[in-house]
Amino acid sequence: MIIQRKGTFSVTNKVITISRQFGSGGRTIGKAVAARLGIPYYGKELVDAIAKESGFSHEFIEEIGEYASVTSSFLFNIAVSAHPMGLVDSMSVSDKLYICQTNVIRDLAEKGPCVLVGRCADFILKDRPDTLHIFIHSDMEHRAERIVRLYGETKQSPEKRLQDKDSKRKVYYKHYTNRNWGEAQNYDICLDSGALGVDKCVDIICDIAEME
Repeated sequence: MIIQRKGTFSVTNKVITISRQFGSGGRTIGKAVAARLGIPYYGKELVDAIAKESGFSHEFIEEIGEYASVTSSFLFNIAVSAHPMGLVDSMSVSDKLYICQTNVIRDLAEKGPCVLVGRCADFILKDRPDTLHIFIHSDMEHRAERIVRLYGETKQSPEKRLQDKDSKRKVYYKHYTNRNWGEAQNYDICLDSGALGVDKCVDIICDIAEME
């Protein structure tokens, strides 16, 4: 477990972002944290909000969301600030989706306390003093067992599924943030869900979020 606070975390308007390796239980942990703290959880619900904002279907966003093919390099310079609408038509679908995603995540954070899972939320909200950024990880064996138990077998081995998903997330995250996905220095807390267990991860996050 790695805990490093980079600034002052305000409990008056706590916003928690959870990034995670595929199969590590990040969504499960996020839901449990939100339920215990009594604040909204946005995982699949975040997909719904992005779909409404972007006009893309829920299925499309769910499919390519954090794994979208990234072909444009200029978005990083404009996605986190105001941009001329005239540029929108020249963007790739992936870039348009990221801009919508950025807007939705910022709007949700402005509305009040919540838990946001994935979608580069840690980077998008990196300058907010009221955010707590978490990364959930685990070893390959634990994650492989978990995805087979939850999602069943496929033609592809569970290890290969994990590698493919995480590889795509790394590429997507690097492209849009210019940072390394999963690198401890980018988060306040890194937790090994395989070693600690889901319940203990929830306890740790809630204890920190509730600190006066």
